[in-house]
Amino acid sequence: MAALARRVTGLRPSAADVGYPPSHVKPLLIVNPASANGATGRNLESIARTVRASLGDFETRLTRAIGDGAELGRQAVEAGRALVVAVGGDGTASEVVDGLLTAGYRGEFGFIPRGTGGDFRRSLGIPDDVPGAARQLVAPDRRQVDLGRIEFTGLDGRPGIRHFCNVASCGISAIVARNVNLSSKLLGGKISFKLASARALLGWDDQRIRWRLDGGAWTEDTVTALSVCNARYFGGGIMVSPKADMQDGLLDVTVWKGYGVVDFVVQQTKLYDGRHVQLSKTRVYRGRDIEVEPVGGARVMLEVDGEQPGMLPARFTVLPKALTLRAA
Repeated sequence: MAALARRVTGLRPSAADVGYPPSHVKPLLIVNPASANGATGRNLESIARTVRASLGDFETRLTRAIGDGAELGRQAVEAGRALVVAVGGDGTASEVVDGLLTAGYRGEFGFIPRGTGGDFRRSLGIPDDVPGAARQLVAPDRRQVDLGRIEFTGLDGRPGIRHFCNVASCGISAIVARNVNLSSKLLGGKISFKLASARALLGWDDQRIRWRLDGGAWTEDTVTALSVCNARYFGGGIMVSPKADMQDGLLDVTVWKGYGVVDFVVQQTKLYDGRHVQLSKTRVYRGRDIEVEPVGGARVMLEVDGEQPGMLPARFTVLPKALTLRAA
């Protein structure tokens, strides 16, 4: 894969390859070549030409495995990069941002969406084509956006910490995300998520949790899913939180109770356009600090920007204006 990066016109080898420190001036693109079912890697030269036409010269690093985005983000901070751009899906963007924030980044972030779900792009209003997204990288406007921070229990039982851009949730949504990530995704984002949702809901039983908002009283619930939303969309276009605002210093909480496969079919339009919040099976809240715990020994899995890093118990907090975004 490193050889692929070196063959792309204008993309330079890594510092380790040539033995000198990376430039502190040039923007850095962190690219997931496996995104878009591998089309990003196959079309890397074309993507590079398009981005260069708007942005000018830059350097690139390629991810090879889960976690690479976060590590490359941390390295970008150490190298003093003023602009870091993630090229890939929602998971790639989330990993890179997590690495940047963990290392105390104070520069700017850009995103060229090349993934299945496209939910972060929808929430930000970034075009889904490379030329349009590349033009946003040189737009004069900057946005200070909030991020979420989650303290959780890893799959190995050890405590973990992640930052998230879009939505973090527990319950059926984690199973759906797992099913999508295990699928070929050849049918595209929306259909892949619809099929994964129907499959997950077949035989699903709501899970027992307890949760509280901003240190208040604990509420015990049996839920289909509880979603903590920095932005509006998840699951390939479901408007899980229609009033979420990435600049209001708050997290929106959407709780689904008693949803089954019939509801998913019958109420599908309302799920995608946000009107599900009017249904009796949906409740919405807003706050800055959300704690969620399993009840009765239930193993309740987490989904964080489309990935599955662990399970409950977890604590979600908002980080106001934590990231400077290049997007019009």
